[in-house]
Formats: sequence, C-alpha cells, structure tokens
Amino acid sequence: MKKWMICFCSLLLFVSMTFAQPQMRYTVSMPQAAKGKFHITLDAAGFNKDSIVLKMPNWMPGYYQLMNYANTVDSFSAQNSNGATLKVNKINSNTWVVLNKANSPFRVTYQIQTKRKFVANSFIDSAHAYIVPANIFFYVESMFQLPVQVTINSYNQPRFKKIATGLEKVKGKTNIFKAPNFDILYDCPILVGDLKELPAFTVRGVPHRFIGYNMGSFDEQLFMNTLQKAIEQGVNIIDHIPFKEYTFIGIGPGRGGIEHLNNTTVSFSGNELKTPADINRIMNFLSHEYFHHYNVKRIRPVELGPFDYDKGSKTTQLWISEGLSVYFEYLMVKRAKIVDRQTFLNNLANNITAHENNPGKAFQSLLQASYNTWSDGPFGTSGIDKNKAISYYDKGPVVGMILDLAIRDASKNQFSLDHVMRLMYQEYYQRLQRGFTDAEFQAACELMAGKSLANEFEYISTTKQLDYQKYLGYAGLTLASTEIEKAGQRKWQFKISALPSVDDKQLAMLNSWLGD
Repeated sequence: MKKWMICFCSLLLFVSMTFAQPQMRYTVSMPQAAKGKFHITLDAAGFNKDSIVLKMPNWMPGYYQLMNYANTVDSFSAQNSNGATLKVNKINSNTWVVLNKANSPFRVTYQIQTKRKFVANSFIDSAHAYIVPANIFFYVESMFQLPVQVTINSYNQPRFKKIATGLEKVKGKTNIFKAPNFDILYDCPILVGDLKELPAFTVRGVPHRFIGYNMGSFDEQLFMNTLQKAIEQGVNIIDHIPFKEYTFIGIGPGRGGIEHLNNTTVSFSGNELKTPADINRIMNFLSHEYFHHYNVKRIRPVELGPFDYDKGSKTTQLWISEGLSVYFEYLMVKRAKIVDRQTFLNNLANNITAHENNPGKAFQSLLQASYNTWSDGPFGTSGIDKNKAISYYDKGPVVGMILDLAIRDASKNQFSLDHVMRLMYQEYYQRLQRGFTDAEFQAACELMAGKSLANEFEYISTTKQLDYQKYLGYAGLTLASTEIEKAGQRKWQFKISALPSVDDKQLAMLNSWLGD
C-alpha cells in the first residue's frame, strides 16, 4: 500500500512538472542608455519541446504599418541553466529558434538598438526610456496566451526614478509587472524616467491619471479640469467604463499617439498650450485617443483580434475605428463647452476641405483606404500614386456626420450615431465578446434610423460625391466654398454656417447634436 502511494505521488509530481505552464520572465536593463540601447534577458522554463521558436512582432496594434522591429535586435544568444551556450538558428527576418533539452530552463539575452523618437518605436537616452513592448519582447510562436512577467532594472540610471504603464504590478514590487498574455503585454507601453504626475480626476468614480516626461510649463490644474470635461462627454456616449483606472502617458514633445485598453501614450508638451487654437488641438487629440479605448479596442472590427503580429491585420473598417473617432473627438470637446459651435463646424469643414482638394477622392473608397493603409499610409500619402488615395482621417469624420444626421432625421431626432456606438459596445463587446463586420455595423445604423441607409453607405463603399447640403440642411446648416491659391495651386476652402432661416425642427436637431 505504501509503495503504491509513493509511486502514485511520484507520478503526480512528474505529470505536474511535464504539463506545468511554461514560464517567461523578462528583465529590461539600461547600462548603455546614452547609446540608445536596451539590454534584455529572458528567463524561460517549462517548455516540453527541444526547439523553441521565438518571434519578434513586425508591427504594433494601433499603428497600421509594418515596423520590422526585428531589425533593431542584435547580440542574440542563448544559454542553458548551466551557462553553456545553446545553438540558435535565425530562420527568417524576425524568427529565432533556440535548441534546448525539453523541460529544461534556458536564458536568452539580446540588445535592442533604438534611434527614432516616435510613439510606435522604443527609445532610450540618458534621461528617459520609452518601451514599446512589441518592439522589445519576443513571443513563442502560437503561444500568445502564456502569462509573462517584466522587471524594469534601471538602478544604474539615477534619473530613471519612476515607471508609468498600464501593466499590473506584482504585489509588493514597484518595478516588476505582469500580464496574463502577450496581447495584454503588447498593449501596455512603459515609460521610465524622472516623470511628473498631473492632478488626477475621477469620472464615475474611476481614477484618470496623466503622467509624463518633460511636460513643460502650463496651468496643470486648469488643463486637467478641461480634460476631465471632455472625458466625461466621451463616457456619456457609451455610458460605461470598462477599467479600474486609466492613464494618459506623455512621452515628451513630438507627434502621434497610440491607444490601449486602459492607457494611451501621447506625444505631449505643455509649452505648446499658448492659444485657444492650441487648446482645441490638444483636447481633440486627447479625446480621440481616449475614445479609442471604446472604438477599436472594444468596439472592434472582427479582423482586429486575434492579431497577426507577422503580416498585420487588414480590415476595411478603419474608417470606423479612426474616422469616427475623429468625429467623436469633435463632439466630446464641443459638448464639454471647451470650444464654441463655430469651432466645431470649422473642424468638420477642414476635413471637407482636405478631402475635396484631394484628387484621390475619385479613385479610392473609404473601404479601400482602410484596407490599403498598410501600403498607402493612414493619410494616403505613402503609396506609389499619392493622387489616387484618400485619408480615412478626413473622409471618415465627414461620413460620420452624414450618418449621424441621417439617423437623427429618419428617427425624428430620437436616435443618433451615439446610440449606434453604444449598441455596438453592448452587443459585440459585452454580450458576444467579438468583433463586428461591415454588415453588422450598417445593420446597427439602420436599426437606429428605422429604415435602409443604403444610399448613405454608398459613400463608404464607392467614390460617389458626398451630398453635404442635404444632410447639413437637416440641422439648419449649409456649406459654402471659396476658391483660393495655396502653394501656387488653386484650391477650395469650405465653411459650414447656419442657414438664413431655420425652423424649430432644424434647431432642435442642431442643439441635440451639439449638446446645446
């Protein structure tokens, strides 16, 4: 009996060791910060195979361009638990195979060389470090669901005092973080340095923080009070907050921002906040990135998850994810009374001006612009023929306005694009827990309108000329154009203004739309 028990216990121990979940623990060190280098160590164990395929992502979700992050990797090597060198085969541009005895711990070391200061690239210098996880951490092929731990070792850099990230801290540790899988890891950038935190605020009881590097001089309390008003309007659209805390992470002066589930990284300098136009621009920018945690991170096209970190995840619906986020940023700032009515209308008119002066409008639809962003770029300026591409950042918000006004008119101002986004959030994110298709988005719009919107959706699938006057007229508005000369070329400048005579129905729609 005792012998049987001993054998059984030994079997249990063997099974638990054999089938234990693999462990991956990264340490990021910075001894050559001034030279722009990160030193990375991966300690791994529990893999029941003798060849481990490690892959570096080729892009990061939120920035729809191939970044070829593996090009920044050098000095890659591997050792077993005894310190002996393991054989490593690099089989393509972003894939390394480590040969090791099954179920034996091993260590991988490598460096990441950084050069370009940009929100989609990791960067380090003697003053701060910005870590884009997809640019730093390998994943094991087909094993995205493994938990992972990250230690930030910056003790040799006295100026690297604080860490800002959306990752969860390991209990009792200030520099060790964990993620339940690699999708979450890649969704949480890390900023390290002599960081400053602005006065936090809460929305519906949820803390919202702003932490950044080299943020400049400005009225911090006024800035955060203003931002809070815009954020509250964004939350009102969806009527739900899906996280326990949200963090704006300012990576320093520059351009660009990238959204994440519970944080966003943004290029930011308070020194630029000198005029009302500056405030309008930065509040639009931050509102846009915040609204993304709903629109694309949770209300997402079906192709955007699970992600293809090798080839990219192409979708025809970035006009929704990006274009409509531009539209809602304008609404958030206007409804918060940060800007006046004419400034809101000018924002949309600027998009109309950019789109109507773009010859690509006769060649490329919004669906095509979304799908082809990997080659054309998000502004339609990176492809072979720039005159045959458009930007979903320009046409997208304008079509959002058209859909919104069409729904309001058809439903006698009972429903709007706000209700569509709330429905998409509740149905596809909360209930079905999946992405949506083109047809499902159109169906949601038509449900709110109570009628077919086939005519409006032709503006998305074709290059049909937009009928601005028809839809603006529902809200008592009109569009005027002026021919101007710019950079030696004749261009059109557009402006939206009120009709000379507005009836009660039009005025009610305008006030409801803009929160007046």
